[in-house]
Amino acid sequence: MIGRLLGIDHGTVRIGLAISDALGISARELDIIANNDDTFTEINRIAREQNAVGLVIGIPTDERNPKQSTIVLQWVKELREATTLPIKLWDEVLSSADALEMAKELRRKQGDPIDDLAARVILQSYVNALSDGLATPPSLD
Repeated sequence: MIGRLLGIDHGTVRIGLAISDALGISARELDIIANNDDTFTEINRIAREQNAVGLVIGIPTDERNPKQSTIVLQWVKELREATTLPIKLWDEVLSSADALEMAKELRRKQGDPIDDLAARVILQSYVNALSDGLATPPSLD
């Protein structure tokens, strides 16, 4: 048992959130919050409410767009100063495409935000890798 993890899909306007079960087997979408001055407070509040023991944050690795990766890394640096929870960065490649497909399956309206689904895809990918021994738990470094 690893405990519940809060998955985060960072966006400049919205932040998608997902939560895992305590056994680290499955993830589900949780919420979409605004990316503003209260974001870190809101993430910490939700993490407490959900009994999360760590955060898993999607990091873009597309070499064609290194600017986005830099933006997310700076945001994570600020989040590390605002939380006591350990953080794991996880490759978010194809999470948006997978989230779009999931949105269709869930019959969400076209154009509705899918940030929560992207967070679910990221977190599910991470817990699968953790289960397979291909990832390490979140840490405070």
